[in-house]
Amino acid sequence: MENIKIFACKSAENFTKEICDYLNLPVGEMDILKFKNDNTFVQIKETVREQDVYIVQMTTPPVNERVMELLIAIDAFKRASAKNINVVLPYYIYSRSDKKDQPRIPVTAKLMQQLLEAAGATRVITCDLHNPAIQAYFNINCDRLSAQNILQKYFKEKNLKDMVIVATDAGSSKKAYKYSEYFGCPIALIDKRRAGNDDRAIATTVIGDVENKEAIIFDDEVDTAGSLIETAKILERFHAKEIYAGCTHGVLSADAVQRIEASPIKELVITNTIPLPEEKQNQSSKIKVLTIAPLFAEAIRRLNEAKPLGELFVLE
Repeated sequence: MENIKIFACKSAENFTKEICDYLNLPVGEMDILKFKNDNTFVQIKETVREQDVYIVQMTTPPVNERVMELLIAIDAFKRASAKNINVVLPYYIYSRSDKKDQPRIPVTAKLMQQLLEAAGATRVITCDLHNPAIQAYFNINCDRLSAQNILQKYFKEKNLKDMVIVATDAGSSKKAYKYSEYFGCPIALIDKRRAGNDDRAIATTVIGDVENKEAIIFDDEVDTAGSLIETAKILERFHAKEIYAGCTHGVLSADAVQRIEASPIKELVITNTIPLPEEKQNQSSKIKVLTIAPLFAEAIRRLNEAKPLGELFVLE
């Protein structure tokens, strides 16, 4: 690989090291610190002139501070004459604020695109957007990877015998259908309604047969786990044999981990697009974390070698 350097923002150091180990590259040297007045300062500790630079940032709290770290870093690389500035965002910041579906609200996912481009980013690499249409917001290249293969491989190795893929609502039925095609099993749909902006989801019934079946719920993210747990409870009420869940982004905010531990879910499988703190890992034996760093590393390799990314989406 030629003319490439990979740098980590503060919360992305472990993830970036995984990428660099896969590619047999060193992690770039960059300092990020806070002055006493709470201003963020970034200094690149090596030359990046005419280099393809990759900046990795994760979405761990405080989220807004992570945004500023990233924007300031992009500006630093631009002023250091980097040839291309590629932003690696495994979980796209503010992805759920993707449309104006209420009066007088922002479309923050669009604002993030504008900020990244204004700062000087020339490409964004992300994964499983909450709304795939976010990719079309960008005037620069935006590559959207998927954890589908990783999750499918994991559940295939479990050798479940009588599976059903469960869509948590009508909006996720298309995703559920793709998984059901891979596993060659039926799907079921939860009739669910959401109340206001407080993340409360009310599940009412199941469309399809889940009785005595091993039900798997796939979604792009789990935040407060309200929707997931309501789905699991109704599957239990309709006598599903075992209940599993898989998602790309384990946001797991507030008391989500404790609620999952107390729920009918046997196992929740997530990837490390958002680092799960050790204290949360210790709160539940039901959560399994898979690494997605090799997928991002392979995408970076292919971009550097001018090879297509399409092969990364071929179902294994």
